[in-house]
Order: sequence, then structure tokens, then C-alpha cells
Amino acid sequence: MSQGDLFGNPSRPSSSRQAAVRPQQKHPSEKSPLAARMRPTTMEEYVGQDHIMGAGKLLRRSIEADRIQSIILYGPPGTGKTTLAQIIAHHTQSHFERLSGVESNVAEMRRVLAAAGQRRTIQGQATLLFVDEIHRFNKSQQDVLLPDVESGVIQLIGATTHNPFFFVNAPLVSRSQIFELEPLQNAHLKLLLQRALADGDRGLGQLPIQVVGDAIDHLASLADGDARKALNALEIAAVTTPPQADGSIHLTLEVMEACIQKKAVVYDGDGDAHYDTISAFIKSMRGGDPDAALYWLAKMIHAGEDPRFITRRILICAAEDVGLADPMALVLAQAAHQTAEIIGWPEARIPIAEAVIYISAAPKSNSAMMAIDSALEDVRSGKTLPVPMHLRDGHYAGSEQLGHGKGYHYAHDHPDHFIAQDYLGADKTYYLPTEQGSERRLRERVLAWREAIQNHRRQQRESS
Repeated sequence: MSQGDLFGNPSRPSSSRQAAVRPQQKHPSEKSPLAARMRPTTMEEYVGQDHIMGAGKLLRRSIEADRIQSIILYGPPGTGKTTLAQIIAHHTQSHFERLSGVESNVAEMRRVLAAAGQRRTIQGQATLLFVDEIHRFNKSQQDVLLPDVESGVIQLIGATTHNPFFFVNAPLVSRSQIFELEPLQNAHLKLLLQRALADGDRGLGQLPIQVVGDAIDHLASLADGDARKALNALEIAAVTTPPQADGSIHLTLEVMEACIQKKAVVYDGDGDAHYDTISAFIKSMRGGDPDAALYWLAKMIHAGEDPRFITRRILICAAEDVGLADPMALVLAQAAHQTAEIIGWPEARIPIAEAVIYISAAPKSNSAMMAIDSALEDVRSGKTLPVPMHLRDGHYAGSEQLGHGKGYHYAHDHPDHFIAQDYLGADKTYYLPTEQGSERRLRERVLAWREAIQNHRRQQRESS
């Protein structure tokens, strides 16, 4: 059975063995936040993530069959990672334990793992270990888990907002199935909000709330795919809004805006959102879509990104993707970089946007990058070429005796400041000019000169 197979778990304990220890479903206190009280407890209540939890999908089948092997749930806050772990706990016949990447230490981890080993040996019962925020464990702490994950003493359920391929040890990742959770859609958030408004036991159904107009739609949109943010904002709105004369609580669009305040863009400074956004930004400029590039730029500005980080990527894009098709792109990118460093936010948005629009709309050529990469590959893998004698330094005493510099022609002494001579000593072609923008003019000149140089080199070989 492959390592990634979720259905490799040992069969359920027989009736002669001790009954499984199911975690008791604790009813959240009325003082708990609404998001905690309304947390789904069954797969039927679970909302969203249809790509992994829809009918017939792998994770749903494995939960229904109680055949969970080690998995890592990865996604933004408020998308249902902890909820999924608790649903698995409710459905499994295995013993369920929970650790926190923030609070748990190595001693606690070893105690839980030792108990799991005894449970497996004495009772024949498997243990599911949920580690919330597993990326918070350092490498040594993660290494503590590895032997028991590999031997099957525990089945690990890790939850993380950070890309596990970067923040979780490779051996743990290779022994786990990775499930990526996406931000919830507005329709999912509206359903959760409506449930909370109607639920008189766990939610706000006991309050005389009246939703006015598009208030719920607006709140779902501002929550940015985060169910926790949406539900807690709804609760703040419900308990802080003064009642009307008839005692009813009117939740208007203005009330919702005040309760959720500034939309906090999902953007971690050292994680996926950071790198995914800059990737989309560069690809939009490369692809010639200034509107998309400006949106990703605005997201980074709103999130407080360092302007120097942005302008360095603009410089790279100007050189790599526009290149010789419009050399002014690099000049403008450099000007934006220097200006942004001098003035900072918020004024830096203007020169940066100017550079972004120019580069997005400019003709594109990556010929310079391809040329240098091709030459570098030749240097790394091919035979090192000696410098031809006529190109060697002839300005020191004794160089003439060695023949250095003999036969070299100074280009400026010839018509059009060009003369065909061998500058490499081998037939190599690295630069392949395109016909994009300004490079069209370079192409005509380079191809003509290249042909003359190749003819000269051919004549030298024939004469020798």
C-alpha cells in the first residue's frame, strides 16, 4: 500500500476488545464566541470544501469508513480545519488525542505517544493525534512525532495555515496525505450566518433580530472567506446594536460595516499568501494585463507589504520579461524603486503603479535572460574556451613576445565602427533576438554582424 493511501488503517477493534474512547462533544459555553458555538459537529452540517468533502471524495469516504491515515489539513484561517478534525474525532472508533503547536511541549508529546503505544499493544486500539497549528512546532518537536507516525502507533491529523511543504518536516509530509482547504465562498458564509440567526440553542435565534436589505450579503463579502470572522462580526453586531422602540434589533449594512471594520486581507508576510500574490502580480505584468497587476499591487499595499520587496520584483520583471523589446521599462522600474525607497507609503503607490502599467503594456522579450542562461549552461557543462591570442591583454611589458593582442583590429577605426573578427574562437549562438518592439532594430544589426563574423571565422579555418 502506498504511503499516501488513506485506507491503509488497521481494521476496527473487534467486540472482544475494549470499546473505543470517543471524545465527548462539549457544548460550548454561552460565553464562547458565536463561531465556537456554531461549529459543525457532523459531516451533514459541514459547509464548503466540496473538492475534498463532497459526496464520493477521498477525505469524506475515509471519514465515513473510519480509515484515516496521517493527513495534514492546510488552508487560511476560518476555513474549517479544526472543525474537520473534530468531525473525524466524532466518527472514529480510534482513541482521539489533541495537542497544540502553540501550547504543547516535548514532555507532553512523549506522554501522549507513550500512552498511544501502550493502547495499541494492550488494547489493540489505534490513536488519532490532532496537532493544531503544527507549523508552530520546531524541527525537533516535529521529529518526535516521526517514529510513531512511521510505525503506525498514531495516525496524525495536522492543521496549519502555512504551506506544509515549507513549514513541516519533509519526512512527516511524505508520510501524510495533504488536503488544501480553500477560502469559503460567499454562499457558504451566508448559509452559516443564516444558521446562526435561526439557531435558538447555540446561535442568535433567541434574539429579535431583523436583517435589513443586503446586510448579510455584505458581511459575507467582507469576511474574505473566513467563517470565524463572519460569525464573530455577526455576534458583535447583534449584541451591540441598540434595539428599536419595539425591541427588535435591526442589522443594517452600515451596522455590519462598523462591526467588521477594515477588511483584513489574507496575507501572511512569510507564507503562501505572500508568495502567491507576488507570483500573480508578476505573471499579470508578464501577461500584459495591467488591471490584474494593479489589483494584486493594491492587495499588497493594503496588507502593508514593504515597497522595496514589490519594486525589486518589478525590476526583475522589466529585465526578464520586457527586456530589449523596450529597454525603457528597466529605466522606469529603477526610477520607481528609488522613488519608493525615498518617499515610502502611501505616495510610493503612484510611481510604482506607473511602472506596473508601463511594464504590463510594453512589448515582451525574454531573449536576454535566455541568452545568458544558455551561455552559463555552456560554461558549466562544456569545455572551457581559451581567450583567442589577438584578444588577450597586450598592454604590459613582454606581452608582445607572447603574441598577445597581435592581429586585433580596433572596431572604431573601421566603417560603421565594425569589423568582422573572431571574438570567441568557437561557433556559438546564445542571443536569439526577437522582432518585438525596439528589439526589431537590434535584430537586423546583430544578424548582419553575426553573419559577417561567421564568414570571417570560416575563411580563417579554410586558410589554415
